[in-house]
Amino acid sequence: MIEFTLNGQKKVIDTIGSRRLIDVLREDFRLTGTKEGCGIGECGACTVLVDGKAVNACLVLIGQISGKKVVTIEGLAGKDWLHPLQKNFLEEGAVQCGFCTPGMLLSAAVLLDAHPDPTEAEISDAIAGNLCRCTGYKQIITAIKKTADEKME
Repeated sequence: MIEFTLNGQKKVIDTIGSRRLIDVLREDFRLTGTKEGCGIGECGACTVLVDGKAVNACLVLIGQISGKKVVTIEGLAGKDWLHPLQKNFLEEGAVQCGFCTPGMLLSAAVLLDAHPDPTEAEISDAIAGNLCRCTGYKQIITAIKKTADEKME
């Protein structure tokens, strides 16, 4: 039995501890916003937050998150509202095919929590582990910077 908090709710799952977190999220909890791209921690499509840190869910075993707090893209916003990052990604055209978007958003959220007024270089560095095949980096960086600027107002 593995107990942890998932998107603000206490969860208990009876599974073997060697299953990957991404598989448990997608298969057991039906949270399909977390995408599997490469399966080796190189693309960032499976980024989730574990105790406030961005991690690749394809590299984390479910047994490693016992007692921890996990946030997926489904937990970033509320049921009836978008997170400011999500709103600005939409407004700035930072969502193209959308495959990288959940990981980009969660990596950006961690950055803005730690550094409310990042430079473009700091934003680029923060999302360096998230690959966008559509090459929408300019719009993504603009959306993140816009969110930071709005928080500072």
